[in-house]
Amino acid sequence: MNICIIGSGYVGLVTGACFADLGNKVICIDNDENKVGKLQKGIMPIYEPGLDELVKRNKREKRIYFSSNLKSGVKKSDVIFIAVGTPSKDNGEADLTYVEHVAKGIAISMPSYRLIVEKSTVPVNTGEWVSHTIRVFNKRGIKFDVASNPEFLREGSAIKDFMHPDRIVLGVESRRARDILVELYKPLGSTMVVTDIKSAELIKHASNSFLATKISFINAVSDICDRVGADVECVAKGMGLDKRIGREFLDAGLGYGGSCLPKDISAFINLAEKAGYDFGILKEVQKVNHGQKMILLKKIEALLWNISKKTIGVLGLSFKPDTDDVRDAPSLDMISILEKEGAKIKVYDPAAMAKVKQAIKGRVEFCKDAYETAKESDCLLVITEWNEFKELDFKRIKKLMRQPVIVDGRNIYDPAEMKKLGFRYAGIGRG
Repeated sequence: MNICIIGSGYVGLVTGACFADLGNKVICIDNDENKVGKLQKGIMPIYEPGLDELVKRNKREKRIYFSSNLKSGVKKSDVIFIAVGTPSKDNGEADLTYVEHVAKGIAISMPSYRLIVEKSTVPVNTGEWVSHTIRVFNKRGIKFDVASNPEFLREGSAIKDFMHPDRIVLGVESRRARDILVELYKPLGSTMVVTDIKSAELIKHASNSFLATKISFINAVSDICDRVGADVECVAKGMGLDKRIGREFLDAGLGYGGSCLPKDISAFINLAEKAGYDFGILKEVQKVNHGQKMILLKKIEALLWNISKKTIGVLGLSFKPDTDDVRDAPSLDMISILEKEGAKIKVYDPAAMAKVKQAIKGRVEFCKDAYETAKESDCLLVITEWNEFKELDFKRIKKLMRQPVIVDGRNIYDPAEMKKLGFRYAGIGRG
């Protein structure tokens, strides 16, 4: 098929590259001409394992193209995916300005029937507004369909998630739209959930909110573990072996971040309020998540006595490993909190250094590796569970540090082993 992806961010770029790898002809549209120029040269604007090779291969095979010309992309394509940003407004509501703008552009540009598919995470009823907007600006009365196809891509494993999905959700209102999308996704051989558009839109928000709830639940349990002397890792294992619960997303730590969960939960709470429902459970999920930073601060204080004028080395800046995304990353909040306490901050991340330099303000020292970060530090603070941090030479680390203190915000180390090596160690919920 001929496919147009409007928006070349994390979702749009991965989606476009994967569709091209399945044999489709894809044109990715973005209004950022600098980004488009880089993509045309084979330079990736984001870090995602395997994406560089995937895009380059499909560029060579002439199955994927990049442009800032929306009109041209719409004219050349049969199916158009909207994958633009839906950032949060101050009240938590999703800002759908970009979606509306794209819908207008599609309406003006389409020469004949087109299937327009919501790929961005949007609140329920957005499909109705997209249809309304296209009807208003589609002066020639050209037939079209709108569908919802929410994405479930995890940064760091997005290509695998696209090619081997747990399920594919298709929200459609016509047989024609259903048949097109079923045919498009047929090569993946995955379970397809075909439903109405509103249900598909709600599936995305409900899924992300439930995952965030699991994270905040285990973090609340971890606080109890610290108070009574239990180990949250054992508790999570015992819970997770129950098939009704499952072990995934039961890792205690600094809490969730990134471009999806914080934004989607705020949007779902706002959506519920508009519908007349007070989503108190999700408000508590947010409260627990925000509180994890202060819990970590107290652990640092307990090991250093005073934080002022101490040097703290931060390992990990991205909101999760295998990505360079620092949107709503816990690291940025922790750095800000520690700076206000008067600490000197040194930081290192394998992929996110450049983006943090753009985002952060203050006197932060950027280091070349974990060992430079540890040098003359009074405390090492682990914020992102990159694999390279799990394999450090701790004898060397101890010699480099001013004080042998490790605060493990992701529980990647064994407390007994750290103590044996001579470190004063604190994890999350490790008793």
